[in-house]
Amino acid sequence: MSRPFILGLTGSIGMGKSAVAQMMREQGVPVFDADAQVHRLQGPDGALLPAIEAAFPGTTGPAGVDRGKLGALVFGDPAALSRLEAIVHPAVGRARESFLIEHAGQPLVVFDVPLLFEKGHQTGLDAVAVVSAPADVQRARVLARPGMTPEKFAQILALQVPDAEKRARADHVIDTGLSLAQTREMVNDLVRRLGEKNPRT
Repeated sequence: MSRPFILGLTGSIGMGKSAVAQMMREQGVPVFDADAQVHRLQGPDGALLPAIEAAFPGTTGPAGVDRGKLGALVFGDPAALSRLEAIVHPAVGRARESFLIEHAGQPLVVFDVPLLFEKGHQTGLDAVAVVSAPADVQRARVLARPGMTPEKFAQILALQVPDAEKRARADHVIDTGLSLAQTREMVNDLVRRLGEKNPRT
């Protein structure tokens, strides 16, 4: 049975991955947003709330997971983080399978996964596209975010695979350091080329 060409989309903080994912949606490409799925599963009435509350008492409520409380428990504690990931990752995997079944007739689908390389999520992908921009552009974008500090930014970067390594491991690199129109042209060209690799009658 034929299936869509599966493109993994990733990129470090501030590189413009969300903007690129939106450009792909505008081209009619189904995009599975792993982060958004996690938020749904952990939000109000989320399917994972009972399991998370059982593993981390006091971290959930009517509004869903209290991200501050849960983050304080798992940040810097590998064992606690592993317990949380053992709850979250299988559920996201099931949602991803459902997404693939739903869009089985499409020539191309995209899995938007922020920590694709960091967490070893390359399995099952046909190719990986990395969204990248010059370091000074990245830094300016991130430090413009509310509540962000240079120290916080440095901590986040330290947990991510360096941009140069991501670009080296990617099948495609999408440059967001260009004008919006140039980036859009690059995205549209990639969507067209990958769609042609897997045509549907």
